[in-house]
Amino acid sequence: MKIVKIEKLIKKFNDTIAIDNTSLEINQGEIYGLLGPNGAGKSTIINIISGLLKMDSGTIEILDKNITKHSTYVKKNMGVVPQELAIYDDLTAYENVKFFCKLYGIKGAELKKRTIEALEFVGLSDKADKFPSSFSGGMKRRLNIACAIAHRPNLIIMDEPTVGSDPQSRNYILQSVKKLNELGSTVIYTTHYMEEAEAICSRIGIIDHGKLIAEGTKEELKAIVSDIQSIVFTVDNSKSVNIEKLKLINGVVDITVNDNDIKIENRKEINNWDKLIMYFNDNNITIKNIKSNEITLETVFLTLTGRKLRD
Repeated sequence: MKIVKIEKLIKKFNDTIAIDNTSLEINQGEIYGLLGPNGAGKSTIINIISGLLKMDSGTIEILDKNITKHSTYVKKNMGVVPQELAIYDDLTAYENVKFFCKLYGIKGAELKKRTIEALEFVGLSDKADKFPSSFSGGMKRRLNIACAIAHRPNLIIMDEPTVGSDPQSRNYILQSVKKLNELGSTVIYTTHYMEEAEAICSRIGIIDHGKLIAEGTKEELKAIVSDIQSIVFTVDNSKSVNIEKLKLINGVVDITVNDNDIKIENRKEINNWDKLIMYFNDNNITIKNIKSNEITLETVFLTLTGRKLRD
């Protein structure tokens, strides 16, 4: 079953085309990662699906229902975790979840049950009577999720749900997404952390300049750029490395530095190892180790868009 079906979607802001005749489908039971650089159009798509923006043309069906003709039905079966926190500081955690759950027509004992279950799910049962103003950023993000899932939606949209979270809360949120999916919810997940998409998404769509430029499983996407390899040079002092000069070597696609590890994304068909090694030797930089890594989603993204995820 197609949970989401988008056909020939177009959205303009004055003379700027935000979504350019884009079509995509999301199947029941998927965690679909929607990735793109800043301004690529992914947030616009999310806002149109969730009813916050109107499309200029095209059609969108959620659960086989046209979102324009059956907006009430669609919204009742959808949960949205927005990038900006949608919680009230003057309500307790329990009152926040109860308020949002009540908006979907849940009443009485069932309302209380679902509110408690949602707080348990995100690990905030012991904070039910506390106000969000006393919460950490990660706890607020988890409360945000509880408010979106208490009515048990079939489709959950998560727009960068881990932003501002501490590592423990971030891991908890990722595990929660997996569990929600196992319980039957289809999830649309946007993130600026490529490792999150690697960890939880069953299929990924990459958006750039308002178009869907690539789509598939992690393995399918990596196969697109099988001509790229990643080489990591561990050196004695990375501060001595002139990254811009190193990028001028033919075949180098991108370079990232992590402590003394110099990671070079390189085109396989160009044999430039001798030139790379020569650069380090000529600049009196000692190479302690060299290893070749597997292709990552980061490599795929950079190759297809020419930009970092946050650019």
